[in-house]
Amino acid sequence: MTSGFTRLEEQFLVHIGVERGLADATVRAYESDINKYVAWLQSRGIHDVNAISKQDVEDYVAALDIAGESARSKARRLASLHEFHRFALSQHAVLDDVSATVKAPKGASSLPDVLTVDEVACLLDAATMGGATDPVVLRDKALLEFMYATGCRVSEAVGTNLEDIDLDEHVVRLMGKGSKQRLVPLGSYACTAVRQYLDQARGVLEAKSSAKVSERRALFLNKRGRRLSRQSVWEVVKAAGERAHIDKPLHPHTLRHSFATHLIQGGADVRTVQELLGHASVTTTQIYTHVSPENLIETYLTAHPRAHR
Repeated sequence: MTSGFTRLEEQFLVHIGVERGLADATVRAYESDINKYVAWLQSRGIHDVNAISKQDVEDYVAALDIAGESARSKARRLASLHEFHRFALSQHAVLDDVSATVKAPKGASSLPDVLTVDEVACLLDAATMGGATDPVVLRDKALLEFMYATGCRVSEAVGTNLEDIDLDEHVVRLMGKGSKQRLVPLGSYACTAVRQYLDQARGVLEAKSSAKVSERRALFLNKRGRRLSRQSVWEVVKAAGERAHIDKPLHPHTLRHSFATHLIQGGADVRTVQELLGHASVTTTQIYTHVSPENLIETYLTAHPRAHR
């Protein structure tokens, strides 16, 4: 990257990472988006932020379309550009935000992968297959119950420490994006599973550890007594899904999607679910207010005065 952009981008990344406190993964995503944008600009002979026009931004979005980027991906990249150009304006590096009126493309919104309540029950039951007293099995059961009970992100699950959970009060403190903490209730099923894991399994796993204290503080440990990794959580969810014969797309976030959807279907309001999920904007949470085709048809048949002859 040439000097015309380097300094400004460095300042921008410090701004979002330090001043705004965004998560490392989010900062890396911004950095990747801006790097691709700048590389494209340079390929057009643009080497300074002041030389960028609104047409350039629109052409870049069009180029993403030609490259086969999804509507959601294009919208995210454009959001990164908006942030970058707004920052440039705030730093008086430019006189105008040329990206301000460039809109994200409208695409078909895709609903998240969601399990039914029965499918979640099958998944959680499948976690205990292979030996009810095996330390790893008890950990996997506790982990999946914990994730469905709290709707946490996989990073929040593996980041939870022993001192973050209070089984007597049925709550857990989760560390979300941007180091924002929130207290989330922990249901009785999850408390029971976690307590059994702590009483019968975690000590066995920790005894195998030569890890430093920060690793041994973790609630969920791997077979070597270290903090469980994100990849390991993916493997636990996948294995339980296979044993439960669930043929839907399955990943750790599926439990988060299911948690939110089931709460709303059960009557919880969107604002409450937003707080539980740790969403900065209620708009993000509103995707869970979708109605399944089955519920749509059932409601229509029971409510419409001329649905039946």
